[in-house]
Amino acid sequence: MQAMDRVIAQRLTTSVPLIGQISHYIIAAGGKRLRPALLLMVSNALGNSHPHKHLLAAVVELIHTATLLHDDVVDESTMRRGRPTANESFGNPASVLVGDFLHTRSFQMMVEAGNMRILQVLSDATNIIAEGEVQQLINTHDASLDEKGYLHVIRSKTAKLFEASTQIAAILANTSPAVEAACATFGQALGTAFQIIDDVLDYDGDAHEMGKNLGDDLREGKCTLPLIIAMQRANATDAQIVRQAIEQGSTDQLQSILQIVKTTGALDATRQAAHDEAMRAIAALEMLPTNPFTQAMEQLAAQLLLRRT
Repeated sequence: MQAMDRVIAQRLTTSVPLIGQISHYIIAAGGKRLRPALLLMVSNALGNSHPHKHLLAAVVELIHTATLLHDDVVDESTMRRGRPTANESFGNPASVLVGDFLHTRSFQMMVEAGNMRILQVLSDATNIIAEGEVQQLINTHDASLDEKGYLHVIRSKTAKLFEASTQIAAILANTSPAVEAACATFGQALGTAFQIIDDVLDYDGDAHEMGKNLGDDLREGKCTLPLIIAMQRANATDAQIVRQAIEQGSTDQLQSILQIVKTTGALDATRQAAHDEAMRAIAALEMLPTNPFTQAMEQLAAQLLLRRT
């Protein structure tokens, strides 16, 4: 990870000061770095010491960072990781344009790997992520969204980069098609579980621990799995309260909605959905060699269900 950080620092060099300032601002904010960590863990699990693994880990982190910049503008977010978002500090135009810079810089870097299949996987992933973002925008304030539609968005918007990260590690290691598919499945399932838990925390988290405001998803009119299940299980009056809040993007009834999602068992059911995805990820590891790296990946999938931030 330190080697990857050095690559990122080198590749953010630019003659335009504002680009460097905003790029370093959002990257210095930290974050879990899960996607590049997974790429490096899979690489090591498969015994791959290819020098391009740090380059590609940096690529996926830059792609992710670019999407964060754009997401915060679209969502009009003011807090991320416990401090003001880049758009709050530098304005929307600068955030969008620097996000574009990070995307294009990541493509310059992935070409250096000289592997057409890796380029295909990453370029396809970035396109699918963009589709997922647009679909989520279309779904805004739509209280009729069902679980299938919800999963389609998060597998496109969030899980796809997890999947690409683990898949390109397998490609770089020259594995068999079966092992490559297992690595991709691990990434997709883990990424799906990660986002489901993220959506749980918007109704069952601590704002200080998370570094963002409780109820942000509701404020943005996002119909996530806890709300979908709550509306299915609640009585007509409570279901209407949730439905109206989604349609209006209002947190006026937030305390009532928090109570509804808890009393209907929607949070437990959503956590169970995340658990099922985590178990799917762990099952995919059976195709990989048993070593400290695959054991760490299994532990990561299990601990993901306990995250609070």
